[in-house]
Amino acid sequence: MKKVISVFILALGLLVAGNEVKAQNKIGYMSVDQMVGLLPETGKFDSLLQKYRVDSLNSTFASIVQEYGYKDSVLTKTDTSKTPKSVLTQLRQDVNILAYQIQNWDALTQQAIQAKQEQLYGPLYTKVINALNQVAKEKGYTFVFSKESLLVAPPGDDMLPMVAAKLGVKLPAGLNAKPGGK
Repeated sequence: MKKVISVFILALGLLVAGNEVKAQNKIGYMSVDQMVGLLPETGKFDSLLQKYRVDSLNSTFASIVQEYGYKDSVLTKTDTSKTPKSVLTQLRQDVNILAYQIQNWDALTQQAIQAKQEQLYGPLYTKVINALNQVAKEKGYTFVFSKESLLVAPPGDDMLPMVAAKLGVKLPAGLNAKPGGK
């Protein structure tokens, strides 16, 4: 009988200890991209990115096309018999480089835009991540997951409203969910 009581007390102790450990793990989730999109600076940066695309990239493309046209016409439409061989070699190399840039302009543009986005939005992501870390520490969250990367997860709290409050950002009406996802 004493063994049964000892096993029962041990099982009860493990059950209580297990529940205590479980109670210590507070779980939350948040969409960092969504929070960055709600920051007031994002609209300004979107405009700057569009201006960069129009002013810098489009004018650069026009300049490359113009330079290609000029150098190609020097090679094909003029008498090059008196032109030094080194100059002709350099012109051919330049035309090949420019032709490559024109043919691959979309990929080059995407790389340039991505670099500009990282330059502009990098500090915003750092700001949001720092605020999320502060909120998690203040509110006692053990785990905070990215909302986009989880397909199935235990219930948790949407931390977007808390981080928005920490950053002083007013949420649109539909996003004022209470922590706990309810």
